[in-house]
Amino acid sequence: MHHSIRSLTPSPDALTAVWSSGEQTELPYLWLRDNCGCSDCRVVQTSEKRFHLFRVPGDLRPQQIGIENAGSGDEAIAISWPDGHRTRYRSSEIHGLLSLPPFELQYWDGGFQPRRFDYRRFLASDRAAAELIEEFLRTGVCVLVDAPTDPESSEQLTARLGPIREVLFERIHNVKLDPKGYNIAHTGLAVAPHNDFTSYSWPPNVQALHMLVNECEGGESVVVDGFGLLDELREDDPDKFDVLCSVPVPFRIFSAQHECYAVKPMIELDREGEITMVRFNTAQMQALPLAEPRLAEFYPAYHELSRRVNAPGAQVTFRLEGGQILLCAGHRVLHGRTALRSTAPRHLQDAYFEHDNVRNHLRWLRLSGRV
Repeated sequence: MHHSIRSLTPSPDALTAVWSSGEQTELPYLWLRDNCGCSDCRVVQTSEKRFHLFRVPGDLRPQQIGIENAGSGDEAIAISWPDGHRTRYRSSEIHGLLSLPPFELQYWDGGFQPRRFDYRRFLASDRAAAELIEEFLRTGVCVLVDAPTDPESSEQLTARLGPIREVLFERIHNVKLDPKGYNIAHTGLAVAPHNDFTSYSWPPNVQALHMLVNECEGGESVVVDGFGLLDELREDDPDKFDVLCSVPVPFRIFSAQHECYAVKPMIELDREGEITMVRFNTAQMQALPLAEPRLAEFYPAYHELSRRVNAPGAQVTFRLEGGQILLCAGHRVLHGRTALRSTAPRHLQDAYFEHDNVRNHLRWLRLSGRV
């Protein structure tokens, strides 16, 4: 649909553009000058901005404005500035910058099953990679099948997921029964749904759980949609939700060589109030100080969240076989496993990645015309 500008009206700080639909858009003068795309204002080779806003006065106003024919049925806003510089914006360019469409998240419960994707196609085909990443961004979880079982093969994922996010412990964490292991995953006990490294100020937010060998009885994988549960909690009990957003909670993980400790609320929001992170790790959570002013409010809220996380209707359970990789969005999806019922071989590898790199790989695939 073509969006044309019908008129421009100047005010002391901005132009008001009236579209053919009758809608209006405020275009601040400093914004118009700052985002000029001409070769004087941007590096042609890289398109990076070279103009610095301090070079014009804070009360900048155009000397002249107009609407010109830009060809192809489009028109352009033409602006002359007091220093002689000229800026030009196509109406289609302005309309495209009005808003960035949000990526719609798909919440799920215990009736959900993660989609499965072929490992080799994911690495070899840009289209298959884009399909998986889109699903991952929507749901926060998917499974790669027919993957290698070589202990070095987790490194191959970097071609699509970006560099491995290293943490204080192993670069790639080998999870086996180990009487000297530094966390509960090295025991045969059930591991309740959680996310990893809540003891970091910025926990890893993509996790690849790569099953190399699984001949053990039990040990089924469990995943929970943390964002979906929190969305329901906010609707059902906004006061409890608010407490979990505001009370700082200490988390700790350690080994003989390392110490990792952070104090953060269990829920983090962006400026629009959207949930961006849940921290839920019973094993790593430390005692809140008795001096915490909202301690009496926190525990009922934490109890309610714990009840919802561990409700059977919230948990998706399935068996991860050797040669399969579970991908989880670490700031959203909680993962765990049922208890091991034998000591037969079971070897899982954990590797961490960054959500930004995964999301930007999809953006690159689209901008480069590969998908």
